[in-house]
Amino acid sequence: MPAGPVRLFAVPIAVITGTVLLLTGCGSDSGGRAELSVRAAYIPQPVSDTMAAGFLTIVNNGGTKDELTSVTSTAAGSVTLHETVGSSMEEVTSLDVPAHGQLVFKSGGNHLMFEKLKSKPVRGGTVTVELHFAASDPVEVEMPVESATYTPNTGH
Repeated sequence: MPAGPVRLFAVPIAVITGTVLLLTGCGSDSGGRAELSVRAAYIPQPVSDTMAAGFLTIVNNGGTKDELTSVTSTAAGSVTLHETVGSSMEEVTSLDVPAHGQLVFKSGGNHLMFEKLKSKPVRGGTVTVELHFAASDPVEVEMPVESATYTPNTGH
């Protein structure tokens, strides 16, 4: 739901088999929308000239979950979302950002993969990304490039 006043009303929606009444609106939590922010973003300086990983935490202080649906960056041909389950990693099309919770991307866990790098990120530089969500407006993030062995002390 876009930012703005919360409205409670019924919207009739015609469907092929008839008419359905859909109630839109929100619960009593936090205005009923996601309130997203990003912290602890970084990219370890990659050893590869074509691929890099990225890590960050998306915090949702709102009362409604959202989904991270894609990430874009002019620094790479594509940025994909990867989920780690057990010892296997797989590309996914979206990841949930829970209400009153967070989505963590960390080494050994969920992460961003920057593929087809246009130039190799170098320690001390930054890479700009834009996070796209199912319901919320995009969020632009400056990700500092850290040493390849960098370990954040921020909880991820």
